[in-house]
Amino acid sequence: MQILRMQSQQHLQQRRKFAAAFLAFIFILAAVDTAEAGKKEKPEKKVKKSDCGEWQWSVCVPTSGDCGLGTREGTRTGAECKQTMKTQRCKIPCNWKKQFGAECKYQFQAWGECDLNTALKTRTGSLKRALHNADCQKTVTVSKPCGKLTKPKPQAESKKKKKEGKKQEKMLD
Repeated sequence: MQILRMQSQQHLQQRRKFAAAFLAFIFILAAVDTAEAGKKEKPEKKVKKSDCGEWQWSVCVPTSGDCGLGTREGTRTGAECKQTMKTQRCKIPCNWKKQFGAECKYQFQAWGECDLNTALKTRTGSLKRALHNADCQKTVTVSKPCGKLTKPKPQAESKKKKKEGKKQEKMLD
């Protein structure tokens, strides 16, 4: 009899544990479902089809001088465009070679040997960077005067003659 009672109590405890686990499972499912329902689905962004063209930008015009801060103007075409012109601030670096356009940056090689016929030395540069879709040449060549072209003097002989002359002067004194 006692054994039967113990078995029924154990069976009852197992049923309670199962019921508690089942209720916990149901509660967790309900919580997850509520959390997912709370998240609003983002409406897909509407793609605006516009007949506005791409912005076309003018070159940067410095406020003062030929480098530094300035402005550029942009334009675009289209019948339904709200804005067809706008101004943008820009900057022209002061150390760039303006000979090739203030918005084109080149990487230059070392100066070449002096051409004795023209008395110039040259070097080439390849395009490193173009600001704001500037129209730049891929490679450029620059020249500059070679500088003084003098024949080297044999220094060793002239120094010896000077020393010998000084020695003779001392002996005469």
